Parts: sequence; C-alpha cells; structure tokens
Amino acid sequence: MSRHFDPVTLRLFVAVCEEGNIARAAEREALVPSGLSKRIAAVEAAVGTPLLVRGRRGIQPTAAGEVLLRQAREVLGLMARMDGELSEFSAGAQGSVRVMASVSVLAEQLPDDIAQFLAQHRAVRVNLDERLSHDIVRHLREGSADVGVMWDVVDHAGLRASPYRSDHLGVVLPPDHPLARRRRLRYAQTLAHASIGVAPGGQMETMLRRQAALLGATPVHRVQVSSLDAACRIVAAGLGLAILPQEATAPHVAANGLVMVPLADDWAERRFVVCTRDDALLSATTRLLVQHLQEAAQRATPVA
Repeated sequence: MSRHFDPVTLRLFVAVCEEGNIARAAEREALVPSGLSKRIAAVEAAVGTPLLVRGRRGIQPTAAGEVLLRQAREVLGLMARMDGELSEFSAGAQGSVRVMASVSVLAEQLPDDIAQFLAQHRAVRVNLDERLSHDIVRHLREGSADVGVMWDVVDHAGLRASPYRSDHLGVVLPPDHPLARRRRLRYAQTLAHASIGVAPGGQMETMLRRQAALLGATPVHRVQVSSLDAACRIVAAGLGLAILPQEATAPHVAANGLVMVPLADDWAERRFVVCTRDDALLSATTRLLVQHLQEAAQRATPVA
C-alpha cells in the first residue's frame, strides 16, 4: 500500500511529539485541536498502527512513531535547506553551507580556515553555529547541518569523519599557586585543589569526570562557567585552577597574567574531526569546504 506524507502533515506530527500535547501543538501551528487530531488519526489509519500514545508526561510517540519522527525531521530539514540554498541563489550567492562546531574548535583555527575558503569562493555563504558535540551529531543525522567539526570522542557512528586538527589541554593557574612552578602536571596532581568547571554537560567536563573517577576522585568545582575567557578571569581572581585547551586559551592566559602548565596525561591531546553525512547527500559547495578543511589540517604543524 502506497503512503504519501505531505510536508504539512509531517510538520504537525513533529509539533505534537515535541509539545507532548495536542492543544499546544495546534496553537503552535495555528490550527484548531480537532483538526490536528483528525490529521494525526488519518496518518495512523494510513500506516495501520498507532503512532502516538498518552503517558504520564503527555503524548509520546510509539516505536513506529519514533521512526516517523526521525524521518520527518530529516525530510523537513532537507526541505528547509533546499529552500535556504535556493534563496541564497536569488540573493546572488552560489551556494551555502551550514557548519556547526564545538566551542574549542571555534576558539582556535576553524574561523581562519573558513575565512580563507570564503576568500577563494566569494559567492558562497557559510553559516557557522556553536553547538555541543552531541547536538552537532544529531543535527548532522537529521540533515539540518552540512558539516560538523568537533572532538573525536563523541559517538559519530553512521557519519563520515576525517581528521582535522588537534590541541593539548593544560592547567591554568595564578602565578602564586603551589603548582604554578611545575613544568608539567598529571591530572591526578590537580584533584586536591579547587577548580573551575567549564561548559557544564560538555564533552570536556564529561571526560574530566571520567578520568577523575578512574583515579577514585571527584573534581571539586568551586565555580562553573560557560566560556574560556570567563574561566581565565575566575582563575585570575584566585578561585581555583582550570583545565583548558592551551591553543585556544593562550591569549586569555597572557592578558590575565596567568600561568599555563601542560598536562602530561596521554588523553590530554585532543583530536578534532570534520563530520558529514554520505558524499551522495552533500552539495558540491559542501564538498569543496570539506576538502579545504582537510587540506588545511594537512598543512598544520602537529601539536608538540
């Protein structure tokens, strides 16, 4: 039996799943609730199985509904990208690429690499967004991002990944800190001291907590902040040390009169990857940008 899902129906189904409530979804889509309910019932009749079920947390998708939700988001994402790229052409551009990157990547070489690419391809538009690594993977899988650049510790199964650049973690300290005169430090040596947490819920915090657990300890975060600059200012105020990427943090360390001591642990060198979906799903402009980033990585000097 052939089933046809129009974009409006897919959008309504996604709205119900995201809102968990027919009335809120109808208000969001400017419809009456009864009309939205009839549309969903018609879809379930066409599919031949329930797609939604009421639970304690409101309306939730069934197993079949999860499949439709994932595919609907992907289809709607592709349609939005198609509309966006065609709009770029009407504005004089010759293609656009949506790039999502983690905070460390954005604080290091990626903006310069993209600037070089745009200097060579002036009619191309690149939209650059900051996201957490697991969000980047989700957007890539759903088709709402073309390129993701992130730390390679995140699970990117099902995506194409190529090496990009690397950096090294270090310990940022006030100059009068007991550890500030060390040439190198092990992470274990920092755990007895108050520290600053950076980007709660991010990959680096998760990794540091995991490494601490392997040592039978728990990081003692006196303060938590969301940016590298804020972390350095808090360290300068004497509230603790911070584990930060050396390359991205160097200007902030110098500006605040701080000390950076490299971490000696094997895992302290971070490798970043450029992730995309399969080549067949990429535009020619996206493939050009990915090639440019790969070539920039090959030219880069390895981290000492």
